[in-house]
Amino acid sequence: MGARALLLLAVLGSAPAVLAAPEPPRAAEPARLADRSLLTAIAAAGERLVAVGDRGIIVFSDDGGRNWSQAASVPTQALLTGVCFLDAQHGIAVGHDLVALASSDAGRTWQLTHYAPEAQRPLLDVWCGSDGRAIAIGAYSTYLSSADAGVTWSEQPFTPAPPPEAPGARVASAEGARGAEGGGFHLNRIAAASASRLYIAAEAGHLYRSDDAGASWRQLASPYEGSFFGVLPLGADAVLAYGLRGNLYRSENGGVDWHKITSATLAMLDGGTRWGEAGVVLVGLSGVVLVSRDGGRTFTLLQQADHSGLAATLAPGSGTLVAVGEAGARVIEVSAAAGGAR
Repeated sequence: MGARALLLLAVLGSAPAVLAAPEPPRAAEPARLADRSLLTAIAAAGERLVAVGDRGIIVFSDDGGRNWSQAASVPTQALLTGVCFLDAQHGIAVGHDLVALASSDAGRTWQLTHYAPEAQRPLLDVWCGSDGRAIAIGAYSTYLSSADAGVTWSEQPFTPAPPPEAPGARVASAEGARGAEGGGFHLNRIAAASASRLYIAAEAGHLYRSDDAGASWRQLASPYEGSFFGVLPLGADAVLAYGLRGNLYRSENGGVDWHKITSATLAMLDGGTRWGEAGVVLVGLSGVVLVSRDGGRTFTLLQQADHSGLAATLAPGSGTLVAVGEAGARVIEVSAAAGGAR
């Protein structure tokens, strides 16, 4: 089972409850094989790569992902699920127990800035914008925003406007953002196409777009009913959305309408990145790596031999990918000539 699947099993089950005031969390412990533990997300802090994962583990690499060091101070043992950087020094990581962490030294040390285990709602991803703005999203439509680089947070209701009508597209639900059991749909991934345009991929076929840096949101007409675990803007109005059983869709007009792309896999897709001039890479469970060299219009399946689940990827070099997942971090060299990986 892959990293994202393990994460989702942990968030599904009980509705939010009010409990006693929480005790301070325990700090992450040093781990000799930290970079081989479950890692769920990765981000760039300038030239440095920073990855986060299970038991509060945060690791960083200064050589393109070949060697990793564990962050010296992380004040939580919660499963961390998302990480982003506003610049080369200032970053935010989020995770279970509504944990939010902030770093001002490129991910070497972290401070706890939000913690609410009594809510029983994990944060699942985070976006870092400009001028200190950040948005963290999670289970049951949890939506937090910060205006000071993650030092303080404000929780807000997530109330997107209904989708515009689009021929041949499906409106995911007349329930809006309420979701199952009235708690709201799980918001799985947030990604930026520009400083103002953001997308959110969510459960039960829900997709959302903001054109004002998250000040307001609109639900998009959806191409299918299954959950989306990732959304990847490709420039201009092109965007990919992907999720369960290899389902992969592309829009050329900002999500107004969609067409399906053959992915050659039934594995869940849950991470993606752009690389080079026209390269796109998606990763998922069972060691699936999908590579496109035509801007995300067609993909080739590059099956990883160990079949361990992958959760996220970055491309620090034009032919090099760094992926993280249930077996930790790995470097994948992509051959520009043959379209393969080794």
